[in-house]
Amino acid sequence: MIDQLQRAYNFNAGPSALPLDVLKKAQEELVDFRGTGMSVMELSHRSAAYEEVHNQAIALLKELLSIPDNYEVLFLQGGASLQFSMIPMNFLKPEQKAAYVMTGSWSEKAFAEAKLFGNPYHSASTKDGQYRQIPKFEELQYNTDDAYVHLTSNNTIYGTQWKDFPVIEGVPLIGDMSSDILSRPFDVSKFALIYAGAQKNLGPSGVTVAIIRKDLLEKANTNIPTMLKYSTHAKNNSLYNTPPTFGIYMLGEVLNWVKGLGGIHEITKRNEEKAKLIYDAIDLSNGFYNGHAEKDSRSLMNITFRLKDEELEKKFLAEAKKEGFIGVNGHRSVGGCRASTYNAVPYETCKAFSEFMVQFQQTNG
Repeated sequence: MIDQLQRAYNFNAGPSALPLDVLKKAQEELVDFRGTGMSVMELSHRSAAYEEVHNQAIALLKELLSIPDNYEVLFLQGGASLQFSMIPMNFLKPEQKAAYVMTGSWSEKAFAEAKLFGNPYHSASTKDGQYRQIPKFEELQYNTDDAYVHLTSNNTIYGTQWKDFPVIEGVPLIGDMSSDILSRPFDVSKFALIYAGAQKNLGPSGVTVAIIRKDLLEKANTNIPTMLKYSTHAKNNSLYNTPPTFGIYMLGEVLNWVKGLGGIHEITKRNEEKAKLIYDAIDLSNGFYNGHAEKDSRSLMNITFRLKDEELEKKFLAEAKKEGFIGVNGHRSVGGCRASTYNAVPYETCKAFSEFMVQFQQTNG
């Protein structure tokens, strides 16, 4: 039983930690979902029992994020990686330009896909500075006839995050929020389209959420495959084909958990407290630990840092693993260390890691 297990100190970047209460409820309902005599995984996606799960998840997301009525909430598949191509396929014509704000590896991947369909260009880039910060609003370049402006709200690999979002006049703003959606309040109405893989703050892998303004749907290209049209999924309440029913059920339970805690403002408070524990260990180390991101661009979700030499870093990661801290290696493309402190990562886990960092410095400094 899950109560008898020793829970890991899970800092995985994704799939990531899920709330223990949600896992327990899923365990209880796994074989007999609410008296149906079936698991939720066995329900028809056309059944009344599943329809209630599906619609409640949509309603909870609208409530928690204060999504205006002129937006559709879609449950898609293929992760954010499919969205990288689906967006230009729907909204970028061959002769059009689109502005991409380059803040890390995921914006690079999105930009590469857009090049297959039109003429994307860099609205701004912090690559020359090793993606240590988010561009200033005044650095963003775009044209009023661009198809859209695209940004990545949080960068898991480099540990940077937009603290606020620009107002883009006359051009649709699109945001990849895969790694920080539901972690803090923001103004949805600044965006024409928001997309996010579920596997960091919303639920298990396999579900992708898209929040799309209805007027943008009306402008979409039509000469594309049916399954790759946002309008297909909007017209069918994300039930055109068989959706990832268990993933959507879990997503709904995570949303219920957030609501039960007090909503997004309480989650934000918790995330700030958790991140502070680890950032304090870095900032008070007198250079023993060095954060990658500039302080004004630091992420509350992914805390990235290095130690003063590679051998010491290897020792740190080995000892962290021995102490039960999972997923603290940096992304394979950049190395270093990373603690991903998503919504479901407990305060106690971050406190234990902070104390480990201090102890390691005292022993090896």
